[in-house]
Formats: sequence, structure tokens, C-alpha cells
Amino acid sequence: MDAISNTFERLGGVNLLPILLAAVAFVLIGAPSSWVTLTVAGLAMGMMVFLMASGLSLVFGLMDVLNFGHSAFVSFGAFVAATVLAGLSGWLASDSVALGSLALILAFTAAILFGLVAGWFFETVIIRPVYRDHLRQILITMGAMIVAEQTILAFWGGTPFSVPRPSFLEGAWIIGDVSIEIYRGFAFVLGLIVFVGLYFVLNRTRIGLLVRAGVEDREMVEALGFRIDRLFIGVFMLGSALAALGGAMWAGYETLITPALGAELMIIVFIVVIIGGLGSIEGTLLGALLVGLMSNYLGFLAPKMALASNMILMVAILLWRPNGLRPAVK
Repeated sequence: MDAISNTFERLGGVNLLPILLAAVAFVLIGAPSSWVTLTVAGLAMGMMVFLMASGLSLVFGLMDVLNFGHSAFVSFGAFVAATVLAGLSGWLASDSVALGSLALILAFTAAILFGLVAGWFFETVIIRPVYRDHLRQILITMGAMIVAEQTILAFWGGTPFSVPRPSFLEGAWIIGDVSIEIYRGFAFVLGLIVFVGLYFVLNRTRIGLLVRAGVEDREMVEALGFRIDRLFIGVFMLGSALAALGGAMWAGYETLITPALGAELMIIVFIVVIIGGLGSIEGTLLGALLVGLMSNYLGFLAPKMALASNMILMVAILLWRPNGLRPAVK
């Protein structure tokens, strides 16, 4: 058994899980074209979930804050971006890729800026008084989540809100019998860029080193003259901005959103954070890809089991690795 375990680790360990899952699905699905379509859809879904979950993983794992209000940033990001896109619908409908791209950039920028400002306010006013008190964190952030959802209802109403896309992201690439939706390919690439950026900042920069050191020994870092509270505010703002960006991406994916969007996605986001390992960006990406692939494969093979697929995956992984696939080393 030890020999098998050592061989598995040498070959890549838990990083092989998405590949193994895809290989098993290929055998069960049988039709290569359907398998490719489902795999691309699963990877795109995983990357969008990663955008939302990475922020929660940073806040939860590095700052030890149970922020159930994280869904509010997802919902507001989606509605802010959708409002900007609706206002620029003329640009989106044109054949100009430049105008469509500019409209998309403005929408995402608006969502990110909102996430940064809202994250600063949330950490300063709501979270700071309840640091190190998990019960109060849960209660106060759940209350904030309810208030945020009602605020969205007041501003945007309860009817589903339509989200336009740039014309160049509509349609699909047809390669033989395989159909790949263009927006899903775009979502995958954007998620990959964000992951590379986060990994570089946390592991290759002085700021990332200070954040991780502050988690390990806050008093020592403060004794060296660094303001850990400011670093933690920055982490919280970054996490909120990522959630808002993820919400904006998901809005374009669904094209029809409601105020309950964030609350509905939070179950998936928490599952990803838990199975990936708290505070680990690599683990969050791995968990998000597994959740995305599992949802799409099982939705095709056994539609009645699709809703339970994420719970099944979480239970199986936690029975094997109680701390998650790649928990942050503390």
C-alpha cells in the first residue's frame, strides 16, 4: 500500500485527480464528442467557481474569518457588471471587437472596484469587531448577507435581470462533432490568468511573504515594524474583489440572474474551499476543477444525482484527506 501511495505522489499526487476523473468519465460516456464538450464546460465552470472561492479561501484560511457574507460580493458583482453591460448594449451588439471588449472591461472593472470598496467597508465596520470569535462572525456575516440580498431587491427588483454579452463571445466553436461554447473558453482563460497572478503574489513577492508570516506569528511581524492590520485589510479587499469578478463572470455565463445568485452559489464555493484546503490557492483551483467536472459528468450520466454530486465528492475527499487536498502549511 505504501508503495502505491509513494508512486501516486511521485506522479503528481492529488494534482492527478482531475485527469483521473476525466479518464473515468471518458470510459463511461463513450462518445468522444460529448466527453470533450462536457470536459470543456466543466473546466470553465470550475474556473468561474475558483474566482469566487479563491477570495473566500484567502479570508477563511489566512485570516481565520468565517465570512458567510461572501455571497453578497458575488451578487453585487454580478448585478453591477450586468447594469454596466446593459447600459452599453449598443457597443455589445456591434460587430466591433474593440467596442465589445471595452464594454466588457468596463463592466468587470466596475465590479472589481465595487468589491474593493465594499470589502474595505465590510472588514472595517463588520468584521474587525468580531475577530477571533467565530460564533459572532457567523451570525453577523449571515445578517449582512440577508441585508445585501434585500438591498439588491430594492435596487434591481425581484424579476430576473437579463445580462447581455459581447457579440464576439456568443456562439460556439464547431470542431468536427465537438461544440465548444466561446464564452466558456473565455472563462477558462481568465480564471487561469487570475490563478497565475495570485500564485505569484502569494509565493513570489514580499507582500505575500508578509501575509503568510503574519498568519504564523502576528506579534513577531508587528515587532519588526509592519502593520499587519493593513495587510489583512488588503487581503479582505482582494478576496471581495475576486468574488465580485466571479459573480460578473457567472452573470455572463447564466445570462439571466436573480438576487439569490450569491446565496445559491455559496454552497458550491464552501465545498470547493473545504475540499481544496483552507488558505491554499492551489487547493482551491484543484477543488474547483473537480467540482466543475463532477457536476457536468454526473449531470450527463445520472441527471437525478447531479444535485448531490458536490456533496458526494466532498464526503469522499474528506474521508480520504480530512484537511483537504492541499491545505496551506501553517
